[in-house]
Amino acid sequence: MDITEFRKRGKEMVDYVADYLETIEQRQVYPDVEPGYLRSLIPEEAPDEPEAYEDVIQDIERVIMPGVTHWHSPFFFAYFPTASSFPAMLADMLCGAIGCIGFSWAASPACTELETVMLDWLGKMLRLPKDFLAGTEGQGGGVIQGTASEATLVALLAARSRIVKQIQAHDPQRSEVEIISKLVAYSSDQAHSSVERAGLIGGVRMKKMSTDGKFAVCGETFRKTLEEDKASGLIPFYFCATLGTTPSCAFDRITELGPICNAEGMWMHIDAAYAGSAFICPEFRPLLDGVEFADSFNFNPHKWLLVNFDCSTMWVKRRADIIGAFKMDPLYLKHDHQESGLVTDYRHWQIPLGRRFRSLKLWFVFRMYGLRGLQAYIRKHVGLAKEFERLVRNDERFEICADVVLGLVCFRLKGSNELNELLLRRINGARRVHLVPCQLAGAFVLRFAVCSRTTESRHAQEAWRHISELASELLRGQKR
Repeated sequence: MDITEFRKRGKEMVDYVADYLETIEQRQVYPDVEPGYLRSLIPEEAPDEPEAYEDVIQDIERVIMPGVTHWHSPFFFAYFPTASSFPAMLADMLCGAIGCIGFSWAASPACTELETVMLDWLGKMLRLPKDFLAGTEGQGGGVIQGTASEATLVALLAARSRIVKQIQAHDPQRSEVEIISKLVAYSSDQAHSSVERAGLIGGVRMKKMSTDGKFAVCGETFRKTLEEDKASGLIPFYFCATLGTTPSCAFDRITELGPICNAEGMWMHIDAAYAGSAFICPEFRPLLDGVEFADSFNFNPHKWLLVNFDCSTMWVKRRADIIGAFKMDPLYLKHDHQESGLVTDYRHWQIPLGRRFRSLKLWFVFRMYGLRGLQAYIRKHVGLAKEFERLVRNDERFEICADVVLGLVCFRLKGSNELNELLLRRINGARRVHLVPCQLAGAFVLRFAVCSRTTESRHAQEAWRHISELASELLRGQKR
């Protein structure tokens, strides 16, 4: 493919993508294929000779689309949103074309500097404390990670490195292995599974804290657990608080937990992967109160802020803590400005070495939507969730299982777990809408998350009519 054909095919691909998104509502949201469906549709080996572009494009509908779950369908209500917008898609095209690997300032100055500024822009939208911003006299700053899972792990490893150095500074005879064997980290029993995985990778104990009736960790429970663990000779060093848990969008009480972590010298990381986008709205910003006690904070613009995957933004209060855990400087990566204090080398802020020019997506989206446009988008989704909540509450056969704070509604039929499992199987089996479940206080619960950029009131109402009809059929069958 030469530059002339690229111009032609690129325009054709934009048309294909536009047609796909414009008509996505007409596609079945969840695929009807069996495991292994794809292998029989393509050759066993790659071709020896080049194939025509037209043949490749024809195979998209024949091979790929039958097995696609359409996350951007207005009838997709599973998991949490994965963000998408036309400005972000165009920025991703440019990112791919530039193709830089921005592991250091010298590797591509614009890649590094735009990221630093965009994280400050976003931090100011969130009204983060100045300690977290790079363009101040503070010692912090922001970085784009691939996912919230990476951010949680990076924070845990930085916390582990910090506590080991602190203990050895006072007791040089203690080995790193001995210290790590005593370390204990904490999270909510509602926290994402990636938090537990971070503990496994980091080689430290990870304790799950029990939650209250709102599915949140509170200060008193945490304090008692710390006292018990310290009395047993353990060393508490890290707490991952969740704002907007995956099962029910619950919020740990960080105004209670933060002061405890600070008093104990523990690292507090805040995982707000989904909910963090909402904090740009003044009415939801109080949910972030207590962030001033945190050592690090993370959320995913690629979930709910119209920035396509991947773009997980993380801020640290003291960048020396994170750099100290990951810094390595082989000769081939050194450059003239690295010790000047004027530049950031993001390879020291993450697990991989290479990194894409992801800040272009933030730059395009922030400029083409503006803060008010982004706030309006968040409020629209919250309004749709509230509308769906009202529909559920108006049907006495159903119950709401958790507070509806943002864009997630947790609900179920009154009755057994088995009844609700059967209802969900029928919902997803019909493939008109797509939901996933969670478990809350032992109950099997259905989750309705407003996900697509194009979801409107009529989609929420149609989804509810469909769910209600399936529930009626199910209950009639139970009475026979």
